[in-house]
Amino acid sequence: MADTVIGKGPLRGYLLEEVLAWLLRSSGFEVLTANDDKDKEPWKVLKDDKNGLLVRGRGAWHQVDTLGQFRYVPPFSLPVRLFVEAKYLTSTRVGLPTVRNGHGVIHDVNEGEITTLTASGTGRPRTRYRYNYAIFSMSGFSPEAQDYALAHQISLIDLSSPDFAVLRNLVRTAGETIHAALVAASAGERPKVHQMRAYLRGPLLGTYTEDAYLPDEFREPLDELAQALHSRSKLGLVLAFPAAPFVLGLASNDLYGFVNYARAHPTHAVRVRRVHQSASHPVWELRSAQNPDAYALRFSLPERVESWIVEQDEGMPSRTRYVKRSMLSTMTLYWMHGEHAETFQLRYEPGELRLAD
Repeated sequence: MADTVIGKGPLRGYLLEEVLAWLLRSSGFEVLTANDDKDKEPWKVLKDDKNGLLVRGRGAWHQVDTLGQFRYVPPFSLPVRLFVEAKYLTSTRVGLPTVRNGHGVIHDVNEGEITTLTASGTGRPRTRYRYNYAIFSMSGFSPEAQDYALAHQISLIDLSSPDFAVLRNLVRTAGETIHAALVAASAGERPKVHQMRAYLRGPLLGTYTEDAYLPDEFREPLDELAQALHSRSKLGLVLAFPAAPFVLGLASNDLYGFVNYARAHPTHAVRVRRVHQSASHPVWELRSAQNPDAYALRFSLPERVESWIVEQDEGMPSRTRYVKRSMLSTMTLYWMHGEHAETFQLRYEPGELRLAD
């Protein structure tokens, strides 16, 4: 087993998670490591083991490949943390077991004990957080996975549309080059996955570590991937947060065109329409209502999520219609400018989703 080379699919998934870790930071999240938890046992909630970062739950410690914490705490709420899982499958859609596992993890960590007794019988609260879970997929999600995720507020972000082709190709190329180098190297010369991830976080996140040295055949494709991401105006991937139980991944062929327009118009109305693209799930497009040529942002919605938004059953109670309209009337985006998170709000009428073709 020690001589076994990691498969191309899992390797691409790990690389994608590092890309998403970088994306989280540019969208207002800080990527966490065990060093960010300064508490000691029994109050510690983050720690390292040989396989990576662990998060304390009520019943167990859970491994997480990428964990982000939003820089600002919402009023009357807990600090928000986000588990990120990435699946780079070429044909098979992400199924129910993956989403069910994510729900089990989130349920356990959100149920973590809030008070721990000391030897003298006194106690103090353990810091609590509001954990959420997002799964990114290059091949879409099965209907069962969609239903389960929507019921339990697990975000599903589909990256299979043509707008994400540049991102997919970057990760695939790096993964194939590194996999070929792993096959060619002897067992004793192959770096561990966690070593390659630690190295990539250096140029992406600035978290350089002493044990992140890699031979040239592994270092060079990771450097190329990081350089391409830093010139990401052509990649154009940013997270958006509607007041709804999911996160959206928006794609743009000119990300900085959108950012510049949003800086001049931090809150503005948008038009939403469905576009015809070859993808695992339906694709939608956002444009400024006042200046449609300023930018275009596209996102893919799994069918069950789309139905949840656009469905207008005549027998639906008026309160349910009101909740859907109020939850989906505003989409918020965060963009890091230095150490400051800029906030943009895109306002739209949910009815447009229903009328668009």
